Amino acid sequence: QVQLVESGGGLVQTGGSLRLSCAASGRTFSGYSMAWFRQAPGKEREFVGAITWNGGSTEYTDAVKGRFTISRDSAKNTVYLQMNSLKPEDTAVYYCAAARRGMSGSYYPAYDYWGQGTQVTVSS
Repeated sequence: QVQLVESGGGLVQTGGSLRLSCAASGRTFSGYSMAWFRQAPGKEREFVGAITWNGGSTEYTDAVKGRFTISRDSAKNTVYLQMNSLKPEDTAVYYCAAARRGMSGSYYPAYDYWGQGTQVTVSS
């Protein structure tokens, strides 16, 4: 059974940092691009950023550029989201997703697998 499991969420103060992890099991995702999305209460799910299958390229939504960094460790089948300078508006449930077709941005149908999410709360 293929699973993506996020971890690392929690409560942090404004300006703080968190590192989220997304561990894949059931298959290797070495040929997949991986992405992070987030969903705040009452809002639609929002694309945060993505990384290519080999880690050679990343893209981010403007709201997190310069603050968030995505990386991957193919040997561990894990993707990370390092979040620095957190703001209250970053509060959301964060999801990771995998796309076989490559970098797919915010195009939801492109993603073949989704995790269950991890809550990030930034207090002001």
